[in-house]
Amino acid sequence: MIPDTSPIAAIATAPGRGGIGVVRASGKSLAPLMTALFPDTTLKPRHATYLPFTQADGTVIDQGIALWFKGPHSYTGEDVLELQGHGGPIVLQMLLARVLEAGAESGVRLAEPGEFTRRAYLNDKLDLAQAEAVADLIDASTEAAAKSASQSLSGAFSRAIHVLVEKVINLRMLVEATLDFPEEEIDFLEKSNARGQLAGIVDALDRVFAQASQGALLREGLNVVLVGQPNVGKSSLLNALAGTDVAIVTPIAGTTRDKVTETIQVEGIPLNIIDTAGIRALTDEVDMVERIGIERTWGEVGKADVILHLLDASLGPTRADEGIVAAFPEGVPVLRIWNKIDLSGHKPAVDAAEDATHIYLSAHDKAGIDLLRAELLRIAGWQQTGESVFLARERHLIALRAAHQHLDMAGAHAAQDDQSLDLFAEELRLAQAQLSSITGEFSPDDLLGVIFSRFCIGK
Repeated sequence: MIPDTSPIAAIATAPGRGGIGVVRASGKSLAPLMTALFPDTTLKPRHATYLPFTQADGTVIDQGIALWFKGPHSYTGEDVLELQGHGGPIVLQMLLARVLEAGAESGVRLAEPGEFTRRAYLNDKLDLAQAEAVADLIDASTEAAAKSASQSLSGAFSRAIHVLVEKVINLRMLVEATLDFPEEEIDFLEKSNARGQLAGIVDALDRVFAQASQGALLREGLNVVLVGQPNVGKSSLLNALAGTDVAIVTPIAGTTRDKVTETIQVEGIPLNIIDTAGIRALTDEVDMVERIGIERTWGEVGKADVILHLLDASLGPTRADEGIVAAFPEGVPVLRIWNKIDLSGHKPAVDAAEDATHIYLSAHDKAGIDLLRAELLRIAGWQQTGESVFLARERHLIALRAAHQHLDMAGAHAAQDDQSLDLFAEELRLAQAQLSSITGEFSPDDLLGVIFSRFCIGK
């Protein structure tokens, strides 16, 4: 892809009011723009200059700081101009309009979403994994996610991928050389320890995948849906998990009519806890609002990563509970939460039964809540290790899995001794292509478009 060096500009700070707002411009050369904006002032690279931002007729828009980063020593690798003023939305819109007006003759246009970071990638300031980490750092919802995104932005994830790629390339070179000189008649797999090298690559890939999987969990979190009959304590459990009263709790059946969502952190993992309307038979006593709430409950169940099926421990299972279980989608983990043990006499406990994992707790007394948190982490596959993790995306995990499959196929061909070296070499090539797609070395233009379109305009 040939980088587009036409000058671009956009508001780089988040929408809304703030003490400071930034308008950013980038291009191969911003000298004409700076001359048009500040005809009486010469900006020095990497020096902050305090001055008025004015309209074409001299009317002052704002007072602020102008910073010029001369390319390639900038975020995008091009000339970058940042105008830092007050963070009012109207002021920033006026300032952006002035930049576009002043730069009209030199072709300054409004930036597309993610175009600044896209240019940083195309100008080799960042690889693709690092570019994605910029957006992930901005969107991080927990401290652990922010730290992992920072790790990826610093290049830790990319370096791990590059090490894997180098190992694959080294093995490919040996295979290709053997294919090019078949008259040597050597036992390639034995002489080069190709099987041992391949096993080492697979082990290294497994370690990277484990770290990336943990990072993906930090980024995405889990959608945890609370389901059960009315008055089994779903809202009380939500409040107990959240540590505050986010849902209304009353003895009246059907208090919760619509979903209530609260995001909490457990060991840095974001859990989106969704309280839903109690499920009961749709008799004439159920009004239209509650009917809609029950329908929405089943809609949330269909999107759940984990289902918490709440039951009243003081009453035991009912036929209605059995009907709810029968309607759960297949493949979604379900925890049976026996609430109200303060009334039943049970002790807090976890019972891994054949049908499901049963947890006995009291949302009212908060007894057994830690057991539930631990089970949610177990289902999520979270492992507390001393290793740093990479804030990976689903596409990264897909590429790592695909690379693993190709390496497994290479191992199958290696088991046939030297009879399938050409197939062995092809699987190594495909594995390398999958790994390289993570950092962008094998990314088609349409993939780049999807990735960068999800950025904010000024990034």
